[in-house]
Amino acid sequence: RRGREGKVGCSIVEYFGGEGSEPKEIEDVLKLEYRSKLLNPKWAEAMVSQGSGGAFEVSQRMTALLGWGATANFSENFVWDQAVETYVEDAEMADRLRRSNPEAFRNVLRRSIEAARRGMWDADEDKLEMLMELYREMDDKLEGVE
Repeated sequence: RRGREGKVGCSIVEYFGGEGSEPKEIEDVLKLEYRSKLLNPKWAEAMVSQGSGGAFEVSQRMTALLGWGATANFSENFVWDQAVETYVEDAEMADRLRRSNPEAFRNVLRRSIEAARRGMWDADEDKLEMLMELYREMDDKLEGVE
């Protein structure tokens, strides 16, 4: 069936035993998911405070964001903008991610760059260049290049 804006639609039904379980459009489910987890400052702090495992969870959510963008044509700039602000541009948060799980931090950078290159995120050129420079630095560090 056709969804919003001529996209192929997908509905999600969540059933918890009560009445009123109505199908929800995938875009609405994803927006709620990202606002309640990935973009939620309390969730972000809790994940990063867990060290390597929490950083891995943040990284996995970024990968899922990219995957849903590709499969459901979900491209909301606010999600990518806020994720980059939270996990990369916030120097303290970025440093904590980088120290606890450098691979996870590199993946956050990689997924953000990929989203911009695939047209899922309209990142400004300065932000994209900053992400690419950080990615090169992380890649060199992880590969042992000085």
